[in-house]
Amino acid sequence: MKSRQPEHLVWGKISVSKQCLTVLAALGFALTSAQENKKAQDIRAIKSMCGCYEVEFNFAETFQHSKDANYKPSKTKLDSGLEWVELVEDRSDKLVLQHLLLVSDSVIVKHWRQDWVYENTDFYRFFKDKTWKFSALPKATVKGQWTQNVYQVDDSPRYSGSATWIHADGRHFWTSTTDAPLPRREYTVRSDYNVLRRTNTHEITSEGWTHDQDNEKIVRDDAGKDVLVASEKGFDVYRKVSDSKCQAARDYWKKNAALWKNVRAKWQAVYGRKKDLNLAVKVNDSFLYEQLFDLKADAGKQESDRIIDSFIK
Repeated sequence: MKSRQPEHLVWGKISVSKQCLTVLAALGFALTSAQENKKAQDIRAIKSMCGCYEVEFNFAETFQHSKDANYKPSKTKLDSGLEWVELVEDRSDKLVLQHLLLVSDSVIVKHWRQDWVYENTDFYRFFKDKTWKFSALPKATVKGQWTQNVYQVDDSPRYSGSATWIHADGRHFWTSTTDAPLPRREYTVRSDYNVLRRTNTHEITSEGWTHDQDNEKIVRDDAGKDVLVASEKGFDVYRKVSDSKCQAARDYWKKNAALWKNVRAKWQAVYGRKKDLNLAVKVNDSFLYEQLFDLKADAGKQESDRIIDSFIK
């Protein structure tokens, strides 16, 4: 009588039954499937921020931490506008969303841009005074996360944050804390702090989406020592409206897309150097965005490259 074959396999000193291997394989498949489904949810959430929106911008200082008796808080800012968010790049691991502000049907402003990169490991962290420090994180640190890279109107860097999109209890949101330069509403009127530490929460809603901010105004010295000046609350509400209301912005982008594609490509080459980045405030007595905005739609890449290079120290 033949002896019965063993019902287990031996790996080194570990005995694993065939049934266990089957279960482990099934669990591995289920985990991979769950991760793919989760990523698909993330992508849907990010893409849902595209379209035409009526926007409310709300900012108010909440707490004063400065010991200066003459300190004056920023005035509460309430503003509104109409904004088109264009999906410029649509890849499985990178989504590029360009915001266009409609001042009127004849005046369109290329606004901020947000890139979403899956499991990104390369970061440009804002330090202070037009300086960003490059750092690379281990892959395990950003597993399952999306980096939101936010850029200025001229596609130079602003800030980057990485976190996991959460889909639970009927909510879809992403939250990250990172350092950033002063926003335009502040740097044109304030010089008593030089870093804005932002806790950003983007949440998808039934009406569109919200950008909730809990910010800290910080003075940072050359050694990286921080002094907290004040706290700020920001709450931007994006309410979806008919795409037809943003047709002028869509027409602008169709006309100018090639120009800004060249600008993005140049900046991508700069970021690809993976070195600290320091930019000049002005060249020839004008800002970078002014020089790029002055370019015609059919300007060549060499022209926009030359302008950007002139600002890189």
